[in-house]
Amino acid sequence: MTIGRLAEATGVKVETIRYYERAGLIAPPARTAGNYRAYASDDLDRLRFIRRTRDLGFTLEEVRAMLDLAAQRDRSCGTIDAIATKHLDEVDRKIADLQGLRRELSAIISSCAGGTVGQCRILEAFAEPHARDAAA
Repeated sequence: MTIGRLAEATGVKVETIRYYERAGLIAPPARTAGNYRAYASDDLDRLRFIRRTRDLGFTLEEVRAMLDLAAQRDRSCGTIDAIATKHLDEVDRKIADLQGLRRELSAIISSCAGGTVGQCRILEAFAEPHARDAAA
């Protein structure tokens, strides 16, 4: 399979596939007589795994660790569980941060009483030092 077909089959850009090769996530493929990359079905499966984990927000190092562990079929999956759990904790932290951001932005928008730009409470709120900044 050519790199173009691999990209089409996985939804991963050609440049990204090359990057994953350089990063060692995908083994360098065999070459055709014309020096084109020739990928196998294992490469397709591996790239689909990489794409899915990256879509879920895992770092390249986390993906690399899970790929390395996936090759050890008889090993306990505890390490993979720990990687996924740590990632979930990070997602939960980001959600909490975004919820706080949403509350703050909603309060700023709610303070708008209309009027002119010169009296705009939203612009005033953005210009005011944030409580956390003032405490630092």
